[in-house]
Amino acid sequence: MAIKLSNATLASLPDEVKRPSYDRSKLRPGIVHIGLGNFHRAHQSWYLHRLMEQGLAQDWAIVGAGVRPFDEEQRLKMAAQDYLTTLIELDPTGSSAEVVGSMIDYVPVEEGSGPLIARMTEPDIRIVALTVTEGGYYVDPATKGFDATHPDIVHDAAHPDRPKTAFGAMVAALRLRRDRGVGPFTGQCCDNLQSNGDVLRQTIVSLARLSDPELADWIDANCTFPNAMVDCIVPATGPKEIALALGFGIDDAVPVTHENFRQWVIEDEFCQGRPDWDKAGAQFSDNVHGYEAQKIRILNAGHQVIVNAAELLHIETIAEIMAHETIHAFFRKVELEEIVPHVVPVPGMTPGQYVDLIDRRFANPAIVDTTRRVAFDGSSRHPGFVLPTVRDGLRAGTSVEGLALVEALWARMCEGTREDGTRIAPNDPFWSDLTAVAGAAKADPRAWLEMRHNYGALADEPRFADAFGRWLRMIWEDGVEAALRRYLAG
Repeated sequence: MAIKLSNATLASLPDEVKRPSYDRSKLRPGIVHIGLGNFHRAHQSWYLHRLMEQGLAQDWAIVGAGVRPFDEEQRLKMAAQDYLTTLIELDPTGSSAEVVGSMIDYVPVEEGSGPLIARMTEPDIRIVALTVTEGGYYVDPATKGFDATHPDIVHDAAHPDRPKTAFGAMVAALRLRRDRGVGPFTGQCCDNLQSNGDVLRQTIVSLARLSDPELADWIDANCTFPNAMVDCIVPATGPKEIALALGFGIDDAVPVTHENFRQWVIEDEFCQGRPDWDKAGAQFSDNVHGYEAQKIRILNAGHQVIVNAAELLHIETIAEIMAHETIHAFFRKVELEEIVPHVVPVPGMTPGQYVDLIDRRFANPAIVDTTRRVAFDGSSRHPGFVLPTVRDGLRAGTSVEGLALVEALWARMCEGTREDGTRIAPNDPFWSDLTAVAGAAKADPRAWLEMRHNYGALADEPRFADAFGRWLRMIWEDGVEAALRRYLAG
């Protein structure tokens, strides 16, 4: 029978399962992490765990936090197993399990975030980190500036002591830290955003300025917001993942599966100190932008290259997509001919080599990463991951035909039906708006590009707009595979 995961049962786990060798009762907190999803627990939490295995970072343990009802459900599940997580590494040659113990508490989730604000105000917290999805930073997609008109932001500006957002809670905590002489903390974004630290700084400082300009100036001058590139493919957890943990003899309500690859490149800008993550395999660098550009342009955009065609063809996982000969060829051609020319090499890895690495990672059959998960929130991912390369291609005079086809596939997918007639369940925060515009674009493709908040002036670029319209009409008339084959034929 499987053993219920807890501190008391660690020693009873099967020998093949790695478990913390350090004394968790002696760990002291140093980090509040907001957004305790799978990615954090497979990535940042794991790096810290590996430091603790070396006898290091014993005063940097993680306190979990959140602001949504789902976060309270997660807190209760984690608390019942002493905040331990089973990580299951999925490799084509076999899988392995490891229990991670770097998280030691989880703040109760309440309306107004009072407990979270109080915990972030304590002087032992020196880093507040976040994984709240790339679309969660209240950024205007067209201008990349702060969206002060969002209802959540309007609320937090008017009620700074009872905020709705994680950022409002951070601002409230920083106000108390300043007033009590505790000092600043480092805000650490761990989401897939270019210049993610700069984006977090913009959100925090801009929100503070709406209610307290002097506080905004103090935050801007004293807090640090290091940019970082994070990378690990981490599928969502469902019954299959829970069953995998049971197969290792562990009864874990929230196990995490992940690929056998991780990367974390970080600017060394921490106003109150930091763990030595580099001793666990992370990399401190002044060239984070180079690493993140390679990853976002090739990996994250690469996901968007393939998932909408796959959704329309009812292909359910990323590995199955890569086994589809036509979509795989499409992926290779767009990456190597239209994306790679605009990516600068980083030490130890050319863009072409990185495409080959991503190809192998996407094709890993042990990773059951769903098309639906990767296609989620296209309204953030396309402007953030794909369209910057379109603009580079237009400026440089290189081909954007394949990227125009990628956007046409997204527009067709957002109409809400697959080619077999089945419905696509809503998969974007703005799904109803996208579906309405996608329906109009069936007759007039330009309607899609007129979403200026996503496309900016690209509707006015004939080389892109004409290609987009041609591909969208072809998809509707001849189908996805015919359009892909036409592109591949040149």
